[in-house]
Amino acid sequence: MERPETSTAAELQVPSSGCLGLEADHMGSLEEFSDSLEEESTRPRTRSFSWNFKAKEVWANKTPNYFLRSRNTEGILIQVAFSIWLGSMWRFPYLCHSNGGGSFILPYLVMLLLFGVPLLYLELLIGHWLQADSIQIWKQLTPWMGGVGYSNILVGILVSLYNSAIISWCLFYLSQSFAHPLPWDHCLMVNNINTTNLSCLRTVPQQYFWYHTALHASGHIESGMDTLVLHLSLGLLATWVFLLLIMTAEIKISMSILTSSIFLPYFLLLCLLIRSVFLEGAFGSLRRMLTTELATLASVHVWYQAGCHVLYSLGLGLGIIMTLSQPRYANYVKTAFSVAFVNLVTSLLTTSIVFLVLGFWATTSGHTCVEMSVSSLTKFISQGILPQKAKPPDDMLHRPPVDYLAWVTGLPRHLQHKVIQLSPSCSIMVKKEQFMEGLGLSFVAFSQAVSLLPGASFWAIIFFLALIIMELCIMIRILECIIVTLQNFIFIKYPRMVPVVICLGGFLGSLIFSSRPGSYIVALFDTHIIPIALVISVLSQNVALAWIYGARRFRQAIMTKLSHRPRPSFTALWSCLTPLWLLILFIILLVGQHQKSGFTYITWNSSMSQEVRQPLPWVVRCFNSLGYLPLLIILFYPLHHWWHLQNHITTDAFERLPGKKMPAVFPKPLPWPKHPMKKSTTDLQDTSTRASGEFSLPLRSRSSSWFKTFPLPSFFSQESMVTPLQVTPTSETLEENHVTNKSPALPHMPPTHEDRGSAS
Repeated sequence: MERPETSTAAELQVPSSGCLGLEADHMGSLEEFSDSLEEESTRPRTRSFSWNFKAKEVWANKTPNYFLRSRNTEGILIQVAFSIWLGSMWRFPYLCHSNGGGSFILPYLVMLLLFGVPLLYLELLIGHWLQADSIQIWKQLTPWMGGVGYSNILVGILVSLYNSAIISWCLFYLSQSFAHPLPWDHCLMVNNINTTNLSCLRTVPQQYFWYHTALHASGHIESGMDTLVLHLSLGLLATWVFLLLIMTAEIKISMSILTSSIFLPYFLLLCLLIRSVFLEGAFGSLRRMLTTELATLASVHVWYQAGCHVLYSLGLGLGIIMTLSQPRYANYVKTAFSVAFVNLVTSLLTTSIVFLVLGFWATTSGHTCVEMSVSSLTKFISQGILPQKAKPPDDMLHRPPVDYLAWVTGLPRHLQHKVIQLSPSCSIMVKKEQFMEGLGLSFVAFSQAVSLLPGASFWAIIFFLALIIMELCIMIRILECIIVTLQNFIFIKYPRMVPVVICLGGFLGSLIFSSRPGSYIVALFDTHIIPIALVISVLSQNVALAWIYGARRFRQAIMTKLSHRPRPSFTALWSCLTPLWLLILFIILLVGQHQKSGFTYITWNSSMSQEVRQPLPWVVRCFNSLGYLPLLIILFYPLHHWWHLQNHITTDAFERLPGKKMPAVFPKPLPWPKHPMKKSTTDLQDTSTRASGEFSLPLRSRSSSWFKTFPLPSFFSQESMVTPLQVTPTSETLEENHVTNKSPALPHMPPTHEDRGSAS
C-alpha cells in the first residue's frame, strides 16, 4: 500500500534547485503529513487505513492542483489589474493628447516591447526566485545595494499618496451622480455668475464643473495653499479610514471582487466607445490619434514621456511586482507579454473615447453652439418657459459668437440666470481639439460620454463605482506590501502599529492635494517627482542585478531553481540595452530640470475660462527634490552597511583579545564536557552550518505562524541575511521550501582552501 503513496508524491514534485536529494525530502514530507492524519484519527486502525489512503489521494491529486491553478489565475489577474489602472485609465489619454496623438503611441509601443516587457519579465523572475519582499531581495542579492529595497518602499508611498487624491475625485463624482439631471451636463452654478462673468458659457460645462465645482481651483499654485476643499478632504478621510479597516481587519479580496474590478470597467468602456462613435465630428479627432507626424516624432520630449510612462503603467520600480509574482506561472515570458498587451489595449481603448469626445467638443463649439442655443431658447419661449424678452435678435446667427455673449450680458439678472441654465451643453467660444491638456482630461471626457447615455445617472454611478473599486484594490496591494516590509525591518516590536502609522501619515500627507491648488500639486507629482523616482529605482535594480550580481549568474540561478531557461536575448537586454536606456532617461530628466522651459504647469484662468501654462515658482521647484530621495537612500546605504560591518569586526576583535593574552577569570568554574567526541561532532556540525550560511529567523506577520527558511551561500556577509518568508502549510508543500536543510536559492560557490581547512 506504500507504493501508490510514493508515486503520488512523485507526481507532485515541483522542479527543485538541481539536487537529487530534494525529491526524497519532498516525498518524505508528504508521507509525514499523511501519517500525521493517521495518528490524529480516532477510528480503529483496521478501518481507518483505507479512509486515510483516500484522504491522501484526494490531497495529493486534487487540492494542490486546484490551489496552484487558483494562485496562478489570481496572480495574473492582480498583475493585470495593477497595470491597468496605474496609467491606462487616466494618465495615458492626456499624455497622448498633449504629445501629438499617434506621435506618442508609436514611441510608447516601441519602448513597451523593447524595454517594458524585459524589465517586467525580470521582476517576475526575481520575485518567484527569492519569494521575499523588496528589502529582503536586494539585501540577499547584493548586500551593498540593499538601499534599492528601501527606495522601492519610498516610491510606493509617493504613488499611494497622490493616488488617494484620485480616489477622492472619484468619490465626489460618485456622490454627484445621484442627481438627475447630472450636475456637470448644464451650467447649474449660476449663483456665482454676474453681469460681467460668463465663464460657464465660454467653455463646455464639464470642464467648468471640473475646475469650479469639483476642485475649486485657484489661479496659481502658490495661492490658496492654506484653504482646504471640504468635500475633497472628506473623500481623503474616507479613503484612508477604509484602507485602515482593511489592513487591520485582515480582510482578503475575493476572486469575484478582483474579477469584477477588471471586467466591469471594460464593459463600461465598450459602452462608452459605442456611444461616442456616433457623436457629431468624432472621427475628425480620432484621425489625429492615428496620425504620426515626423516632426513630433523627432522630439526628445515625446520619447522621454513615453519611456517614463512605460515604467509607470507597468508598475516597475515599486517592488510590488516582485512580491505579487510568488505564484508559479506556467510561462513567465507569456505572462509578461500578456500584461503588456492588456495594458496597451486598455490604453488605446480609453484614449479613443477621450479623442472622440474631444472631436465632438471641437465640432459643436463656436457658431454651431450659437445655433443650438438660439434654437433651444426659441423652443422654450414657444412652450412658455421663457418670456419674449429672452428671444435673441433675428440676425444673431450671422454674428460672431462674441456678440451672443454680449447679448446675454445685457439681459436682466433673472433672465440671464434662466438663459444660462437652459443653454445646451456646448462652448460658445471656438474650441480647438487641444483646448484641454491638464491632468483631469479623462474625468472631463468620461463625464461627457456618460451623460450622453440613456439613464445617465445610473451609468455614472456604475462607472465611477467601478473606478473606485479598481483603485482601492491597487492601493490595498501597495499598502499591504509596504506594511509587511516595515513590520519585518523597522517596527519589529510593534507590528500592529504599522497600519495605523501608514494610514495616518498617508492621510496627513495627502491633505495638501485637497487644497485649492491641490490638482496642480498632483500634476507636479505626476510630471516631475514620480518619473524621477521611478527611473532611479528601476535603473538601480537593473544595475544591481545585471552588473553587480551578474546577468549570467542570474540566468544560471533561474535555471537551477525554477527549471526555467531565460533566453540569451533577454540576458543581453538586461546587461546592455535597458541600463543604457534608463541612463539616457535619467540624463534627460537632469537636463530638463535645469531648463526654464521644463518648469511649467497648467492652471485654470477663470476669467477667460481656459487653461494657461505658467512657469513654476522657485519655491515650488525645490519640491521636485522629493524625486531624488531614492537616490540618496541608495547612496547612503553602502555607508551604513560599511559602518555596521566595521563595528561588527571591531566587536569581534575585542571579544577575542582577552583569550589571546591569558585565560579569563570566571566567577564560576566551567565544567568540562562529559562527552568530548559528541562535543567535537557538534562543533563540526555548527561550523558546517555557519559555512553554508543557513539560518532561520521568525517573521512577524499578521496572519500565519508558518515560516520558511532561505539558506544563503557562504560568500554573503552576515549583514546581508534576510528574514525568511511566511507561507501556509499548503504552499510549503507546493513550493518545496518546508524542509530546512535544502540547497540555497542562490548557487553555491566552490569552497576555498580556508573553508576546507576549517571543515577539517
